[in-house]
Amino acid sequence: MPPKGRLALATDIIELVRNELASGAQGMPLYKQLKTALEAAIRSHPFKSGSVLPGERSLAEALSLSRVTVRKALAMLEEEGMLSRRQGARSEIGSRVEKSLSTLTSFSEDLRARGMEPGCVWISKQLTRPSPAEMMALGISAHAQVLRMRRVRTADGAPIAVEHAAVPVRFLPSPSLVGDSLYEALAQRGFLPRRAVQRMRARAASPEDAQHLRCEAGAPILTTERRCFLADGEIVEYCETRYKGEVYDFVFELQR
Repeated sequence: MPPKGRLALATDIIELVRNELASGAQGMPLYKQLKTALEAAIRSHPFKSGSVLPGERSLAEALSLSRVTVRKALAMLEEEGMLSRRQGARSEIGSRVEKSLSTLTSFSEDLRARGMEPGCVWISKQLTRPSPAEMMALGISAHAQVLRMRRVRTADGAPIAVEHAAVPVRFLPSPSLVGDSLYEALAQRGFLPRRAVQRMRARAASPEDAQHLRCEAGAPILTTERRCFLADGEIVEYCETRYKGEVYDFVFELQR
């Protein structure tokens, strides 16, 4: 971002944070008030992920706070994945994504709904025999063929998930039919999923996961396994997705 753009961003954030501090709860410690105000400012304004926040000194001077208070607030936001701390003590707005589990949406739809640009880096895309897990999930025999796709999913260019998907060949007979969006390819052939069953579990990032997601091996990641169905009950897709733990939130709506 050019210097003029960075200056405008810094002014916007400081003004938003100042307003949030003035109207926020006064009973909690200052660093928690600042953390809450920064979080509200980031969520309420369409800043792109990767945008650089004002430095600790600038925030402290502009808001009349100590650098210790600012540092503790930024550290809390980093732990929650809203910020990334870079060399030179730079703080960048993270690409945290909320995913509702009440509706069946694609990765691309989720990101675009939050003002982010979805993308992918293909690892492999091929017609092959199904694995035992794919056979069970898709209800197909060992002699069937699937289109198996492995890719890194990105938000504004930053990797946030590794996806392993398999679709029976009768729905997608060629790898060339799939661009960046699997659901768009299925929709074009009249096979858009209408419902899904999904399971989630926590796990540690493998060395391969760590390489693709730019995280430490052993870091917490969230794995989902999803089976997608057509309106007539046919299983059209089996997908395992490994999400970078600090950038993805799953949201449930519960009713009594």
